[in-house]
Amino acid sequence: MMDQAERLRTIAKEQNPQPVNGARIITVTSGKGGVGKSNVAINLALQFRKIGKSVIILDADFGLANIEVMFGVIPKYNLSDLIFKGKELKDIITAGPDNVGFISGGSGIAKMVNLNNDQIKSMVYKLNELGKYADIIIVDTGAGISNSVLEFVSASPEVLLVTTEEPTSITDSYALLKALTMFPGYVKDETKIRVIANKVSSIDAGKNLFDKLSAVVGRFLKIDLELVGIIPYDDNISKAVMKQKPISLSAPDSTAAKSFENIAKVLDEGTTAVFNDKVGIARFFARILFRRKK
Repeated sequence: MMDQAERLRTIAKEQNPQPVNGARIITVTSGKGGVGKSNVAINLALQFRKIGKSVIILDADFGLANIEVMFGVIPKYNLSDLIFKGKELKDIITAGPDNVGFISGGSGIAKMVNLNNDQIKSMVYKLNELGKYADIIIVDTGAGISNSVLEFVSASPEVLLVTTEEPTSITDSYALLKALTMFPGYVKDETKIRVIANKVSSIDAGKNLFDKLSAVVGRFLKIDLELVGIIPYDDNISKAVMKQKPISLSAPDSTAAKSFENIAKVLDEGTTAVFNDKVGIARFFARILFRRKK
């Protein structure tokens, strides 16, 4: 008899042989909370919009609703409505500022552990259509090294690791990468990991932060990291959070906003995503469901 894991893999393979329309998937993650990960996801999305890309953020920090709070937009529907209430994918994509779309995980996501075969098939099929709605899909994971975080990171061809100068942030970033190397499904050559040094005291401090992390990761984990951007500490960010208006819109000429702009340009001009068997957004959920059902 086919077990649950095999059922999920079969469903994912049948429903999602490859990403629809080749949408580029970028996963933003961090080893600990409070480092500005969701801020990075939101502001990069807005900067991608400025250069003409259509973007959808998938809030994969299930139950916390960070994206909607920071956007100041309350979604009518979330991911659980796609699964349990018969909504279509287009119904659960909420328009944020500058027409950045986002999908809220919603607190109801906990019920995913009880999905039956028909519900799994329906969800995987619908999520496979996500590439029709955007050039770039930004996945904002939870923080830390939970299985669901590692599923998203290991499934993504492009990962942005957000870290700060705090010793705990550096330590937790290393812990996340160490856990990733031991996680089933992770293939080093198929996952490009880039670092964003956030809320640093200076550009030099950001470079030193990356050099320390890169050296220890390269030596002990054999992972080659790339520094994609440095975002100096900027009071305008906390003000933007309080106003629920991202800094790229509330203070577009600020140091932080310009840093986000530079990162988006580097990612847009210098990178072509490599699409392979594990890229599809629907496969992310098939794998997460498998982990939750074990």
